[in-house]
Amino acid sequence: MRDPVVHLTIRATLAATLAYAVATQLSSEPAPLTAPLTALLVVQVTLYSTLTTSIRRVNSVVVGVVIAIGFSSVMGLSWWSLGLIILASLTIGQFVRVDEFVNEVAISAMLVLGVTRLASQAWDRVLETIIGAGVGLLFNLLFAPPVWVDTAGESIEDLARRARHLLLQIGDELGSPTPVARAAARLHEARALDQAIADVDAALRQAEDSLRLNPRISEGMLSRLVLRTGLDTLEICVVVVRVLARSLTDLAKRRGDEPLFPHDVALALEELLAHLGGALVSFAVLVSSQVSRSAEEAEARLAAELSAAWTCRERAADMLLRRVQEHPEAWQLHGSLLAEVDRILDELDLEHRSRRLMEELDRASVANRERFTAFGRLRGFLRGEGLRRRDR
Repeated sequence: MRDPVVHLTIRATLAATLAYAVATQLSSEPAPLTAPLTALLVVQVTLYSTLTTSIRRVNSVVVGVVIAIGFSSVMGLSWWSLGLIILASLTIGQFVRVDEFVNEVAISAMLVLGVTRLASQAWDRVLETIIGAGVGLLFNLLFAPPVWVDTAGESIEDLARRARHLLLQIGDELGSPTPVARAAARLHEARALDQAIADVDAALRQAEDSLRLNPRISEGMLSRLVLRTGLDTLEICVVVVRVLARSLTDLAKRRGDEPLFPHDVALALEELLAHLGGALVSFAVLVSSQVSRSAEEAEARLAAELSAAWTCRERAADMLLRRVQEHPEAWQLHGSLLAEVDRILDELDLEHRSRRLMEELDRASVANRERFTAFGRLRGFLRGEGLRRRDR
């Protein structure tokens, strides 16, 4: 079960079923549906998200139940009472610190109001809410959700492979006449890569949440930083690929029916883009397998691809320089093309990668130290150490 959606579906189903079974034994209601409802709201795909959102979810459900209790004791269910309870729930929800779960206050109130006629029965709903919340929290603690690092790593590698495929397509077209529509299509694909960053970022945030507060992970902070800085680097590279596609589209407008580059220059640039794409994939594999045996292999492949790319870059630069000296009309586009290649190579450089990772580790260590220092001062204040020092 490596799919988070499938995993969450099964976990939520089991937790809700268990909550209903417990509620039928403890509640006087014949159908205690509030308990499984609350369990569904509490169970999350990661342990961290469960602990950080459960309180707000339970708070929203309880507030909604309490509001419904008050309304059910004085009025029945009608169109105007339903509108009034929704208005009251949304208003009160803004003041009870449930954040993004304000709508769940109104949802809980409506559900309870629809099935509750007597105040005594409504109080059973509060008990069911507590049962559902307790079962959901206990279920997540006893059966901790998995770590989603592999899923995030696969999404990062998939992004790098898509970028490599695009670079190979661009390289194949450099030595032939390229219609503006085809160059624009490559630019559209590059923009789609840029938009795919959001999906990879969502998978990475889920992986980061699964590492937090997880007793099975001893170096969660390091893993989070490796993945995050890796994605940041790939995001920069994807943006540069889009700019490169933009430059080639402008060049296609200039060339018309002529090839974008002469045959020898096109072959050199095609080889350069191929090594550049290979370096992107090797970098992604290195980031996603930082604690496995394949990390060393990925690092060796990345170093080899970068070395070959720099060699091809120098050869292509010499060829472009000679062509520009003979025909200087498009020297700006040629220069921007090399600048974009240089930016990607610099971002993927191993020393640059290590330096950036160390900076992030230092920044995280300082933040943790300040947090623990503040906690220690608060603990000392609660123990009265500050007062004893002042008395002395």
